[in-house]
Amino acid sequence: MTFEVQHNDPKTRARAGLISTGHGLIETPIFMPVGTLGSVKGVHLHELKDDIKAQIILGNTYHLYLRPGIEVIEAAGGLHKFNGFDRPMLTDSGGFQVFSLAGIRKLSEAGAEFRSHIDGSRHMFTPEGVMDIERSIGADIMMAFDECPPGTAEYDYAKTSLDLTEKWLDRCVKRFKETEPKYGYEQSLFPIVQGCTYKDLRTRAAEKVAALGMDGNAIGGLAVGEPTEVMYEMIEVVNDILPTDKPRYLMGVGTPQNILEGIERGVDMFDCVMPTRNGRNAMIFTSHGTINLRNKKWETDFSPLDPEGTSYVDTTYSRAYVHHLFKAQELLAMQIASIHNLAFYLNLVQQARQHIIAGDFVTWKAGIIDELGRRI
Repeated sequence: MTFEVQHNDPKTRARAGLISTGHGLIETPIFMPVGTLGSVKGVHLHELKDDIKAQIILGNTYHLYLRPGIEVIEAAGGLHKFNGFDRPMLTDSGGFQVFSLAGIRKLSEAGAEFRSHIDGSRHMFTPEGVMDIERSIGADIMMAFDECPPGTAEYDYAKTSLDLTEKWLDRCVKRFKETEPKYGYEQSLFPIVQGCTYKDLRTRAAEKVAALGMDGNAIGGLAVGEPTEVMYEMIEVVNDILPTDKPRYLMGVGTPQNILEGIERGVDMFDCVMPTRNGRNAMIFTSHGTINLRNKKWETDFSPLDPEGTSYVDTTYSRAYVHHLFKAQELLAMQIASIHNLAFYLNLVQQARQHIIAGDFVTWKAGIIDELGRRI
């Protein structure tokens, strides 16, 4: 994998870049739709590629390991062959999912023992085992196995968690370097900077990650309960240290406003379940803020979902029509809203890229960011 910074914004850390992988190019800044189980919920491949224009999607190691199982994915020839997505993919290591299983998992230096949320069966994730699983899945970008502490964690807990994450990281890197890709193209490993909301821990973690010299780096453990301004502060602390010639991935973030603030602070890659999860619950993102399509006020609004977004949304569907579909509990409602929201996110980062290149990113961002946070 290679990364080229093509343009730097003159007033901020925002930059436009190009990542090259074995499955194609990724223009940054980029938003990556979440395809936890190998599919983006409710979205066909042709919609992902042609309508949403997704350049890269995510899969999740924890979920794919449990089902369909690594044997099935290997027999198919890797996740790209299994789900038919022939563009770049990234796999999260499952660390966040194990974190979310707080009541049914046990952490130790050896790894994470947990019970399946599906059938209660016992499993063990070790750093070496996770690397092997990600090799079998075959994503272009693999994430290191880490522990994700809650954003409100006390200092002692956060430090102990980081100690564990860093020990696991050393083992992940070692295993990655002593194994080979399985499907004829290269894979990259991204370490993850943890440290909760503590500047000294984040600094320590970022310095260690930067020194490893991997193809890219990630910032984890944010947007998990801490105040938004603290999240932005931690991004700045970390990006003061992470190398500028490698892509930076902010994991699990977030709202359109969060993404623009992250771009301004030098982040290149984002993912979040919000576009699809909110879409399935009738909330759509527009140029002027968010809309709850279940509200009666949209019953006779025959305008497009986002009248100013005609470059990225199918104007066939009106607010009134999709409101009707949600009220009638038609599955098509969730599909339309999910596609719309993902297209909105991809269009937003593409606009950011264009304005970085044009040199007016700051002015453009200032003109839209408050509007994006409105509830209409």
